[in-house]
Formats: sequence, structure tokens, C-alpha cells
Amino acid sequence: MSKPYRKAIRLLATWLAMASFVLQSTAQTGGGRAELEQKLAALKQSVAANQQKLRKYQWTEVQQVTYKGEAKPERQFMCQYGPDGKVQKFPIGEQTQVSGGKIKQRIVAKKKDELEQYMSQVKSLLALYVPPDPQRMQAAFQAGKASVSREAAAGLVNFTFTDYAQPGDQMVLAFDTAAKKIANIKINTYLGEAKDAVTLAVDFSTLPDGTNFAEKTVLNVAAKQLIVTTMNTNYHLFGGA
Repeated sequence: MSKPYRKAIRLLATWLAMASFVLQSTAQTGGGRAELEQKLAALKQSVAANQQKLRKYQWTEVQQVTYKGEAKPERQFMCQYGPDGKVQKFPIGEQTQVSGGKIKQRIVAKKKDELEQYMSQVKSLLALYVPPDPQRMQAAFQAGKASVSREAAAGLVNFTFTDYAQPGDQMVLAFDTAAKKIANIKINTYLGEAKDAVTLAVDFSTLPDGTNFAEKTVLNVAAKQLIVTTMNTNYHLFGGA
């Protein structure tokens, strides 16, 4: 067998091995995509059904803010969903009055207004993620920016969405496939520019009737040295329904 012929045989064998690898990889990818689509469908259905249940409830939100290392007075709100599907919040109890002279009061009031305006922007941003939007999840899947992996804990799978609400963000959602409920969500995003990082961790719990709710959230805005911890409690049917 001549040297050129042996070389041709080796090249052919290499090409066939590569072709076989590509075909196997394609088959695995197809199967993975089908599995992801199936699990994503279950997740979207669960989120949509759960939101309908939540709209029947009122609850108490307890909010603790730490700003530049200083803990602010705890605040409480009575919460419920409005006709537009957005959460309405009504303060509970008296608001803390600022002591001191008029100049100090004006300075404190100005800083408070600035912080509340910033928090309003953060709130609008986070509303893009929580509750998760079935349409955005589907868009991420169609764009190839969604993946699924199994956690060590039995029955939990992690959905990872990138570029979910804006370029460069990430949302990781742990889903209990047996109970068909969200266990927790971790979000890495930003407000305005990538350097203004915003992270949010959400832990979910379940009411006696099976309704899933965000029991605890921890918001961290590093650029503002701001941490907001929220606990949601005292869920009861709205209007005693």
C-alpha cells in the first residue's frame, strides 16, 4: 500500500469519526432541547396558574432597609393585587417623624426623596423578573439563551435564563418538578449601566391551599450600599372570599 494511499485512508477515518461525533452531538442537543421545552412548559403553566391564585389574597409586607451600613426603621405595608395586575401597597402604622431643626429636616427629606425615587426605579426593574414572565422565558428559549440542570436536591431543576430582560443579565430559577412550584430565584442584573449591579434572591413558600408565594426577598444594590430585606406574611383571602 503506497504512502499517499495510507494517508488518504487515515484522513477518511478521521473525517468519519468527526462526522459521527457531530451526528451524536446533534442528536443529544435535540433531545436536550425537547426535554428543556417540556420542563419549561410545566414551569410556565405553574407560574400562570399561581398568579391567578395570588390575586385573591391580601398580605403583610415587612421591609427592613440598610443604607450605607445604617439600619432604617422597619416599615410595614398591607398588600394586594389591583385591577391592573400590579401589587398595591398601603403603609401600616405611623411614619417616623424626623427630629431636629428645619434645615436638618429638609436635608433628611431630600435624601429620603432621592432614595425613594431610586427605589422606584429598582422596583420597576425587578418587576420584569418577579413574578417570572412566561413570554420572556419562552423568548429566551427560542433565542437559545435558556438551559436546565438538575440540582443535588431531589426533584429540583435549575432553569438559567440569560439576556432575559436586558443584555447581560441572568436569572436562575429552581423549580420543584414534583410539586410544580418555584423554590427560589436568583437574579443578577443592573440599573442603567452594567456597573450598577443589582442582585435579588427570592425564597418561596406554600400556603395551605397550595398557592406559592415569595416569603423572603433580599435585594442588594452595591452602588448605593443598599440592602432591602422583605418578609411577606399573614396571607388571607381578600374580602374574606
